[in-house]
Amino acid sequence: MRMSQLFLRTLRDDPADAEVPSHKLLVRAGYVRRVAPGIYSWLPLGLRVLAKVEAIVREEMGAIGGQEVRFPALLPRDPYEATDRWTEYGDNLFRLKDRRGNDMLLGPTHEEMFTLLVKDLYGSYKDLPAILYQIQTKYRDEARPRAGILRGREFIMKDSYSFDVTDEGLEAAYQAHRAAYIRVFDRLGFEYAIVQADSGAMGGSASEEFLVVSENGEDTFVRSPGGYAANVEAVTTVVPDPIAFDGLPASHVEDTPDTPTIETLVAHANEAFPRDDRPWTAADTLKNVLVMLRHPDGSTEPLAIGLPGDREVDAKRLEAQVSPAEVEAFDETAFATYPDLAKGYIGPGVLGTEKATGIRYLTDPRVVDGTSWITGADQPGKHVFDLVAGRDFTSDGTIEAAEVRAGDPAPDGSGPLELARGMEMGHIFQLGRKYAERLGLQVLDENGKLVTVTMGSYGIGVSRAVAAVVEGSYDESGIVWPREVAPFDIHLVVAGKAPELFEGADAIVADLEAAGLEVLYDDRPKMSPGVKFKDAELIGVPTIVVVGKGLVDGVVEVKDRATGERRDVAVGDLVATLTAQG
Repeated sequence: MRMSQLFLRTLRDDPADAEVPSHKLLVRAGYVRRVAPGIYSWLPLGLRVLAKVEAIVREEMGAIGGQEVRFPALLPRDPYEATDRWTEYGDNLFRLKDRRGNDMLLGPTHEEMFTLLVKDLYGSYKDLPAILYQIQTKYRDEARPRAGILRGREFIMKDSYSFDVTDEGLEAAYQAHRAAYIRVFDRLGFEYAIVQADSGAMGGSASEEFLVVSENGEDTFVRSPGGYAANVEAVTTVVPDPIAFDGLPASHVEDTPDTPTIETLVAHANEAFPRDDRPWTAADTLKNVLVMLRHPDGSTEPLAIGLPGDREVDAKRLEAQVSPAEVEAFDETAFATYPDLAKGYIGPGVLGTEKATGIRYLTDPRVVDGTSWITGADQPGKHVFDLVAGRDFTSDGTIEAAEVRAGDPAPDGSGPLELARGMEMGHIFQLGRKYAERLGLQVLDENGKLVTVTMGSYGIGVSRAVAAVVEGSYDESGIVWPREVAPFDIHLVVAGKAPELFEGADAIVADLEAAGLEVLYDDRPKMSPGVKFKDAELIGVPTIVVVGKGLVDGVVEVKDRATGERRDVAVGDLVATLTAQG
């Protein structure tokens, strides 16, 4: 590939809307180009990398017996209606009508299509197990597309599905996919963590995410010294033992003027009602947070969450718990609807489905029977002290919505948690029989009885993998591609304008290509060596060969893009040297 003919324009400045390194560098180096928010065109260099990522995925899927199919992106409403996802996807679904008025959608994921395909063609246990997959463009109307191709509204994904008669078969398929994903991500060369995950709207039992460890990741995950790892949405709280009520003081309401926040409440309590043993802290208070849930059918429901005052509600954890409902603010209009709520002084006295407000009240798992709290007395300027859970108030249940903090104990007892950031690159689910039951996927077993098929679902973000590789492999000059996914093996630069340099370079390129190496040849005759070198660093091919004045002596310079190491190599030894490095 000659750069004089390559459809490419590199940029010296970062795009104005770019937030993360991969977004800046992929645009600047001419791999992708923005069309609209969350929508990108793939240019020739980008497509070469994308094709190599896809090839790795195909190889590893084929190694576990996966067979590739391809569904349309434009899909009918009916299958998604049968699984309730036409409604549950809410605003994330791209919906449209055809000329006859039929509802259609752009596929966000294809569980329904795979299920119906197997139902259409298979009817016996002898046909199973089966693993089918596709690499297909998906569409989700992200509210806040960001970070270039990392979080777009159109993206390329590998989704595969396993079909088995027994739960043991599902477990085997799940483990086979897990091992295949490890091989895929090892080959892609980035650091990743396998974490327990929340199944969310997908449903099912076992669920794990493969997260690329990155400061720019949109997900928070935790890990412990003993090996526990989980997405923050899936972390469960270590619940303390209940405390006996005997001997606990009776609750009492006190005047606490001008204390609508936890900070002002703690300060006032220490001044007006000091403890003998230690100062009051935010952890002694019970904060009651109100939100409004909007369900997929458009209906709304208020929800109150009680949690220790030293913790905040984690939006992602809350969203995972209430999905498919969406969380909205409890605004002034909502407060006006519930006059019994004293803003800033809300307590359990008016919360709960059995109370006057009828607002569902869920508490943090740490609010166990016998724990004593300062909390709102449901009157402006008043709080109740020594309010004991289980004795003085109860909730409608518990909810895992409080933030997880570094140092919290791991649920499995493996030590204190540490927090890290990552970006989701793969997700594997044991779906079970949810979709098969909704869509009637059954086969005859060995006894001639109809049984419902059990399924697994396994996704890899193929297009975002390109960006994820860059997030973990770049420097101040540009991208540093791992060899297995680089657009070319060699970037050959002619450093000079003398005709004999280009003649020598032509011959070298021919020899390299004859040896099976892919070469990007910078043959631009009027471009200065400085510009060519900057482009080579920016584009990021792993090996740069410079044909310059040393050619007179039969020598060229070889530079390793990752390490910066330079060495002179005789032209006669060049092919052997470069093929030996892999």
